[in-house]
Amino acid sequence: MFYLAYALVGPEVKMHVQEMISTHPDVRGNTNDSLIRCIEECLDCAQVCSVCADACLAEEHVMGLRQCIRLNLDCADICQATAAIGARRTGSNEELIQSLLQVCGDACAACAGECERHADMHEHCRICAETCRSCERACQAALKTFH
Repeated sequence: MFYLAYALVGPEVKMHVQEMISTHPDVRGNTNDSLIRCIEECLDCAQVCSVCADACLAEEHVMGLRQCIRLNLDCADICQATAAIGARRTGSNEELIQSLLQVCGDACAACAGECERHADMHEHCRICAETCRSCERACQAALKTFH
């Protein structure tokens, strides 16, 4: 799995994505802030989707949540891969990053749509839907920086 450094700052968790990428020899301080924000959103979304899938599995009527669980897990995996590849700067493959940003945005939209169907009954689905929508927007914004 892919992890970037985190630091606990009060009740918030501070990510070090910006700090790490800006020090990379191939970047030399010239960062794509939209892509960095997207990487952070992807990492958050991957975690939230994983927890939502687990929470769905614990629900009494789990059979009605099968598609939600499937989309949670798909979204988590795609977000994790997008963050990992987006953070790599040596020999960057911009076409691959663009493709992943598009797929990630689509996966987040699908997961959010499914979670929104269950949001009135399950708070974890409401939180997951909001997180997925935020990640979807971040992917779209990052994608625009490549055109």
